[in-house]
This record gives sequence, C-alpha cells and structure tokens, in this order.
Amino acid sequence: MADWKTNLSFSDRLTETAKMQSVNPDYPSSEATKHAKSTEENARKSALTLQEYHELCAKEVDFLLKSLPTGNLEDRHVHEHVAPNLPTHGVQIGRYINAQHYNDGLFSEVFKAIDPDADNAPNSPTPTKLVALKITTPEMMQPPHDSRREARILASAAKSAHIIPLLHTFEQAGGHFVLVFPFLPLSLIDLLTHPNTPLPRSTTQPLLRDLFSGLAHLHRNGIIHRDIKPSNLLLASPRGPVYLSDFGIAWSSADPGSEPPEAKILDVGTTCYRPPELLFGHRGYGTALDLWAAGCVAAQVVALGRETLFDAGDLGSELALIRSVFETLGTPTDEDEGGVWPEAREFPDWGKMDFTRYPGREWREILPEAEPDARDLVARLVVFESGRRLRADEALRHPYLN
Repeated sequence: MADWKTNLSFSDRLTETAKMQSVNPDYPSSEATKHAKSTEENARKSALTLQEYHELCAKEVDFLLKSLPTGNLEDRHVHEHVAPNLPTHGVQIGRYINAQHYNDGLFSEVFKAIDPDADNAPNSPTPTKLVALKITTPEMMQPPHDSRREARILASAAKSAHIIPLLHTFEQAGGHFVLVFPFLPLSLIDLLTHPNTPLPRSTTQPLLRDLFSGLAHLHRNGIIHRDIKPSNLLLASPRGPVYLSDFGIAWSSADPGSEPPEAKILDVGTTCYRPPELLFGHRGYGTALDLWAAGCVAAQVVALGRETLFDAGDLGSELALIRSVFETLGTPTDEDEGGVWPEAREFPDWGKMDFTRYPGREWREILPEAEPDARDLVARLVVFESGRRLRADEALRHPYLN
C-alpha cells in the first residue's frame, strides 16, 4: 500500500507545495510556506494512493483559491494557467493530457486538462493551455438534457462575445461525447459568496451588461437558455467579461432536437430561479423565462449577495417556491383589467389550489440596500405577467446599465 510513496519524487512534492503556496492569501509570507509544507505532508501521510494524494492537494488549492480576497481573485485566472499550477498528472482524454476531475453535472463530468495544441484554439477568450472537457453519454441522458443539441446550439450562437466558445467536440470510446471549452476558474458565485459583497457599481454594471448582451443575442436567434443562475455565468476575471455557459437544457426554435413550441418541457431551470409560469404548468413559455431568472440574479448582484431573492426550501419544492414568491411580491390576481397576472388563467395548474392572500410589497422594502435605479431594473424583470418583463435588449438600455 505504501509503494506509491517510494515512487513520489521530491520534484512532485515540491510542485504540489508550490501550488498551495502561490495561491495562499498570505503569500509570500513564511506562514504561507509553512502551511503549504504541512498540508502537503499531511496529504502524503493520509493518502492511500498516488491519485488520492494529488486529489487532496488539489482540494487544498481549490479551498485557498476560494478564500482569496477580492484583489487576489483578479490573479486567480492567471494562477490557474502558469507553472507550477498547470496540472502535472492525470489521464489523457482524446488529445488532452493531465486531465483531472473538476466538477459533476447531472448527466456529465467536467475535467480540467492541458491542450498541447493550444495555439490551434483562436476563439478561446484565454491565451492558455487549460481547457474544460465536458464528458457526456448521450444515450444515458434524459430530456431536456441533450449534449448533441447543446453543441449544435452553441455553434449557432457562436457570434456573441458573451457565450462560452465551444472549441471542439469529439467522440470517445464507451459512447461518450466530449465538448471542449476554455477553462474559466471563476463564476459569478465566487463574487457573490465573497465576504466583501455587496459589489461596487463599477463591477455590477459591466457584469450585468454582459449577461443581458448574451441573452439578447440568444433571444434574437430563437434560443432560450432555460437555466440562468450565478454558477452558469463564468468569468475570465472579477471584472468580467461574463460568459453564459451550460447549454445542456437550452431550447432553440431552429433545432430539430427541441420540443414543439407549445409543448416545452417544464422541468427546466434551477429551484429559486424558476419563473411562476413554469410552476403552474405553462408549456408555451418563451424567452421571458430567462428574464425572470436574470432578474433574480440581478437582485443578488446589486443587493443580496449570496442570498437568493426567493427560497424554495431545503428540498427545493415547487410549493415552497410559490409561497416564497407570493410572500415577497404579493399573491397575484388574474383579472383582465387591473390584474397582476391575467395570463395565469390559461395555465393548466392555476386555480387548482387556494393560496394565502399575501399583500404586495414595495421593492424598496424587498431590496432596501440597492440603489434606486438598480431596484427599478430588478422590478421590471421580476414580473408575474411574462409579456410585461423587460426584454434583454430593453434591459441593456435601462438607466442602471448606462
């Protein structure tokens, strides 16, 4: 069991120690060096295999990266792509080497790897060797998840500066289909969960402009993302640019693999970012679905930070989410004249249950910390009646973003 330790070279240990040292918030102090050496030694002692040793070291690097102060977040993208922080071990997937497991999706695994032919990827937003490999098995996926449709939609949306570039796709033994993207180590989650939030206006404006610019491009091309949330908004640095990512459940009017327009799948979106039309069974939803979710994201960006505008409870139930929406915005009415949500009368599940009549609340009460024009932007997006929500191109013209 200890044989692997005899094969662990001093150079390998030094490399792992240097990685942890370079991303430590206290670098280049002696404390950072001591911590890195101690952590590496503990990993060597506790690991049962060489792979586990490297995984323990990688987890510590990731933890340190997430704890960097905002100023150091600026350097996180750089740290990921330079020696000694490039992966030095791992498996080969296609032409990509030193691939290490990075994340899991419902029907996918994501690996971080080195592209030995990085110069052949001119569309990448980063002049680096690191790529993200999204490994899927199409035959095992369940609707609305479809990685081949994802690749087609990304190819059709490629002209936007704020859509993650699809660099390459290839087939892998075992029925796997692999999508290759630039590796971007930051997402909006990193900014929102940082202790220094709320973010300054000089940061929030360009981030939200990028978000709505990407959505405007998608919507002009008949594409609905269907899963807008902070973790799907990747960044090259804390100031942006923002790239919309994860098109695994996206819908396109031009793609033969998408559902009929009036019979779309309801099981889309993520818990507290799901709009009310989904919760009441409306299958004919449109691009306004993305705008509700974008409004929820905007509320976090301009005021709430890590907290979400609505709460679906620990189990993420639809009833808990409905209650949270109604408690926050007031229980809607469906009258033609003066009703908050007249389109709801056409929804299959509207009227099946009686809900407590919560009074409407002012947005200055809901988002007291936000600037007035930021509050107004959110208020024009998080609207029950989908046709009354700002379109993405209209959001770009809103005073807060100009």
